[in-house]
Amino acid sequence: MARTTEDLNLTRRDRGALEALASNGNTPQKLAKRARIVLLAADGLSVNAIMREVGASKTSVWNWPKRFLEAGVAGLLKDKSKKPGKAPLPEAVRQRVVEMAATGRPPNATHWSVRMLAKANGISPRSVQRILEAHGLKPHLTGTFKVSTDPEFGAKVKDIVGLYLNPPDKAVVLAVDEKSQIQALDRTQPGLPLKKGRAGTMTHDYKRHGTTTLFAALDVATGKVIGECQPRHRAKEFIAFLKRIDRVVAKHLELHLVLDNYKTHKTAEVQEWLAKHPRFKLHFTPTSCSWLNLVERLFAEITRQRIRRGTFSSVAELEAAIRDWIDARNTQPKPFRWTAKSTAIIAKHRRAKKALAMIVEGCS
Repeated sequence: MARTTEDLNLTRRDRGALEALASNGNTPQKLAKRARIVLLAADGLSVNAIMREVGASKTSVWNWPKRFLEAGVAGLLKDKSKKPGKAPLPEAVRQRVVEMAATGRPPNATHWSVRMLAKANGISPRSVQRILEAHGLKPHLTGTFKVSTDPEFGAKVKDIVGLYLNPPDKAVVLAVDEKSQIQALDRTQPGLPLKKGRAGTMTHDYKRHGTTTLFAALDVATGKVIGECQPRHRAKEFIAFLKRIDRVVAKHLELHLVLDNYKTHKTAEVQEWLAKHPRFKLHFTPTSCSWLNLVERLFAEITRQRIRRGTFSSVAELEAAIRDWIDARNTQPKPFRWTAKSTAIIAKHRRAKKALAMIVEGCS
């Protein structure tokens, strides 16, 4: 029998050992199968016959008798050792990849890519990926930030967060802002509907039909929204919206409005109107901190749910869609829950200012 029985002569001792392995019920199945292959090969059975008898592959029928000739019965008791794998990367190489990704940049690009790091260090891209994953580094991504330089940052944060977490009695807290330049966009061709295995489609290009501005006041306690659309967002339109708030909210309640620092909110006309309506109390967010205004969360929601994928053939159609969305929301209002404490925000702001100062100092 080719490749199996050549020079395969079993001594009485070897045959006894092999038969013991094959017949012992406590022998692992793979070892018993190897022993039976060798015994059948020594008895002169063909490769195909042994395959049928034992239920083994052709490779096993070829290799285990050969292994027996090389190492005897002991050679059947352990798997053949695999070739040694590649040596692990030196720690110096790993550290160099981390330092280059975290603090350096290539001479011809703004950031390192995996392949650029691999080429610069003479290793595979997959090795670079493993190193970056192990250290939580993503040089292909960048985040945005803006540290407020408002000298009254701490006091304003405490004031606004205090309104959210502990609103005053007999008062309504409203988060107020304008979402300007909302475009009435219509697609140039009809899109295809959603179906199994395919997302809905819309053309990448569009027709512009004008813009509108949404003035909104979010009741922090109840989640209800006072909203209206105006063609522009000047002091004139802002005062008109304040008048609507004044009409809608019960007269015996104070009104605390959280606003950003947009200049329209601070004009002389606005100040004159507020002087005549003392129940309005304005609370301004620190500069570069519009995220402190809860109405921004509302704007994100209406953009995602109604505006971004909407198609509108006119400004009137867009404004009607916005009004319908607000009316539907007000039927089952749900407030946004503010959880961040003012102390945590202020501490994070201090750390950011300190880190930024160290970077500026290092670059000077």
